[in-house]
Parts: sequence; C-alpha cells; structure tokens
Amino acid sequence: MKELRNKIHAENQILIIFGVNGDLSRRKLLPALLQLYVDGLLPQKFAVVGSGSAEKNEETFRSEVKEHLAKHAAEAVEQFPEKTAEFLKILYYKKVNNRVKEEFAGLKDYAFSLCQRLEIPENIIYYFSIPPFMYEVVAEHLVDYEMNSESSGWKRVIVEKPFGYSYETAVELDNKLHKGFREHQIYRIDHYLGKETVQNIMVTRFANGFFEPVWNRSYVDRVEITASEKIGVGDRGGYYDTSGAMRDMIQNHLLQVLAVVAMDPPAVFDSNSIRNETVKVLQALRPIPKSKISKCVIRGQYTEGIHRGEKIPAYRDEKDVAPDSMTETYVAMKLFVDNWRWSDVPFYIRTGKNLPVRVTEVVIHLKPAPLQLFKQRCTSNPANMIILRIHPDAGIAVDFGMKIPGAGYKVQNVNMDFHYSNLAQSKIPEAYERLLLDCMVGDSTLYARADAVQASWKFVDPILNEWKNNPDIPLYFYKSNTWGPEEADGLFENKRLKWQAQCDKFTCEI
Repeated sequence: MKELRNKIHAENQILIIFGVNGDLSRRKLLPALLQLYVDGLLPQKFAVVGSGSAEKNEETFRSEVKEHLAKHAAEAVEQFPEKTAEFLKILYYKKVNNRVKEEFAGLKDYAFSLCQRLEIPENIIYYFSIPPFMYEVVAEHLVDYEMNSESSGWKRVIVEKPFGYSYETAVELDNKLHKGFREHQIYRIDHYLGKETVQNIMVTRFANGFFEPVWNRSYVDRVEITASEKIGVGDRGGYYDTSGAMRDMIQNHLLQVLAVVAMDPPAVFDSNSIRNETVKVLQALRPIPKSKISKCVIRGQYTEGIHRGEKIPAYRDEKDVAPDSMTETYVAMKLFVDNWRWSDVPFYIRTGKNLPVRVTEVVIHLKPAPLQLFKQRCTSNPANMIILRIHPDAGIAVDFGMKIPGAGYKVQNVNMDFHYSNLAQSKIPEAYERLLLDCMVGDSTLYARADAVQASWKFVDPILNEWKNNPDIPLYFYKSNTWGPEEADGLFENKRLKWQAQCDKFTCEI
C-alpha cells in the first residue's frame, strides 16, 4: 500500500476506540494502525484514544499495547522497532463506563482538549468495538453531548457486525443510529469487503475485455461460493449458539461477496454508484418459499471427529453451548438472482466449521461448448471454470481443456493461475488496514449501506423463521473434518455434480 501515499490524503484527525481493551482491538485494530503508521499512510497529525472501563494511565495502556503488538503484529514490531516506539506515543487512554451517560462529558473534554493540544481539527472517528447491544447506548450518549456535531469538524462512526439480529432489529438499529448520525457518517464494517481479492473481483471483470462478455446467463452454468473453516467455535460458543452460520457468515459476508460477483458495471466508479449496483443484486434475490426451504437450504451441525490423531469435540460439547442446541454450524443453499444478467443461473453458497480445510473462493462454472467434439476423449471434467481465490493463497485460476501430447486427441483440463504471493514487490494489506484507511479519507465504497443490510436480512429472515417454527425441517449432523452433510450435494439438479474444492490449484490450510 505504499504506492497509495501520493494518492490518498487523510485529513488530520483522532480515532476513539470504544472497547479498546477487547479482543478485536488487540488482535486487529491496533496492529492494523501500526502497519498503516509503518507504511506512512496515517495523517500527518493523528492520535488514537482508547476508551475502556478499566482504570489505567497512558503509560500502562501503551505498555499493554506494546505486548499485544509483539504477539499480533510481530513482523512489523521486529522490522520497525523505532517506528513501533513512535506509534506508541500517539496512543492515549480515557476511562469511560459506556453505560454511564455523565462519563461522556469527561470523554468530550478529553478528546477536544487533545485536539487543541495537538493542533488537530475536531475530525473524529468513533469505532464501536463493543457488543452490538451497546451501539444504541454509546451513540445516544455521544449525541447527548453533541459529539456527533460536524460544526467544527466531521464525525464518523464505525460499527461492527452483526447489524441486527433480524430484519426488524436491523431496521430498528438503523433508526436509532440515524437519530444522531446521518447515513454519510455511519460506516458498517464487513472485513470480507476489505480483502484484496474481493476488491479485485471488480477489477478482474471490468478491466478485462475477455472476462466481462461471458459474465452472464448466456455463458455461465452456475456459480459456487465457499467459505470453509477448519476450526470449531472454540471459546465463542456463547455468542455462536445465539447466532449460527446463517447470521454469522451468510447474511453479511457471503451475500456481500455474491453481490460483488453478480453486480452490473457502475456508470461511475465511485462509492454511491458501486454500492447502488450491489444493492440491486441483493434486492433481486429470489425469495425461497416456505415449502422449498428444506430442499433449497441444508443446515448441519458438526459432531465429534478426528484430525491428525487428535479428537475434535462435537459442537454440543463445546463451552457455553446448550447440550440440545439446534444451532447450525454449516449451511449450504441454492439461490437465484432474478435480473436480466443472471435469470435462472443457480448460485450455490456453503459455509461451515470444522471442515477439512480453510478456504474461501468463488468458482464460476462456464457452460460447455455447444458441440462436444472431444467429450469421449476427456480424461477429466471438460467444463471451463474461473476460480477466484479469496483466502488463503489469494489468486485467480482459469481451467480449460488441452490436448495431451502424443498421438490422438486425448484432452485433459489444465489451468492458468496467478498468485498474489508472486508479486514479491507488493504486500497484500490486511482487511482492517484498508477499511480503516478508507474511513479516514471518507471513502465508504467497501462499507455496507443501510439498504444493502436490510435487503440481505429480508432474504434470510424467512429461512431463519421457518427453521425456528417448523420442527420438521431437519438439522443434519456431519463428522468434524469432513465436508459437511451429504445432503448438501442434493442441491445440484444434475446428480453427477458435486461441490468444487480447488485445493489442487492453490494452497489450502489443511
């Protein structure tokens, strides 16, 4: 991202992180800010104010951050010890109990006096690294003390997912946030959209004349989107058991990826135009009738398994998980986008925990040639594929048939591939680096808009409600370290088809 120095100019500002003592701040936010500092991308005058309920002074706070950076940003700390020391000096701390309105008066005085002391305009980002049920409370306190006012500098607020628990709660949350903050001030962060390869899907399509012409129903047979995790819920059982894979992964991350894959070209490459097109995709999702939910959506839950000789506990045996839990740890679904570009093209989405590998990718399956001259001579699947690997080993591969050297016309699928790791001169930035920087410069392109969040909830809500209210819909169990319930293969109309796993084209974290 160093090449962005001359292209991106962020105004002088301060960043206030609510919940700075939490896991997200320690593992992701502060390491991302350190890397931005090392790369010279932070504003010339910039400060981070950590806000938490624990009593501590700035020296103690900086010492604790130093320890966390050594663990979660080891490479940057080891390579740039002087820069790390400089970065720690721009960190400040203010004790605030988020539930106590009066303590925000002290936060306001502290933040605004810091701006004066450091000669920074009252440009402030509020990062809500706090539980979602506290969003409304903190936003209300900020409004009560006019810390949302843009009369003397802009104000922005970043909120983490989940953006609500259902369609109704998402609308309710937006209404409450909008009581004090306008839409242009609200940044709903989805770290999947900050991944370099998700952004590159747009470039792959719209910058190359040989991709976009086939990116439609005339040439595409089906699209698969996979996000598999090789770990279970771990210590997040309490949260996960009230969420599940549908809310945790599909409603936000994977439907947003689908929207980027399926969007039409924007008329202008700016934030509103791009997000207008992704919203159109989400609004065009064909609702799944109640009578078809059990056939079009497969839910599963992992049971005990073995990985490399070690026992993997069943989901119901995980910490803080109910022993009779019906929460899904796996979802596979078939859906359609009802518009001119994608009419009747099936999109298959799956995600799950305790699967064999960790991989996130999009596979575009192209229709076969109209006349299969070499069909009987193919040694493998003759169909063409475009594979967009998001994680790990980000890159792109194109599968196509080639003649095997020698007599006759035996055909074998081969691939041309590109790996980001081959760009030795370029570092792939972490998602939070890109998203934090975008907010600093006021670019909301990669942030979810209210109408997009509501459109995805409107599609997902009926499925969740049917699962809750209809006991006849099965929850399938699958062994840990397998690819989920066998019933997921039944989503394909052609029974010879199976889910694609492209570990042979890229590196998978096994």
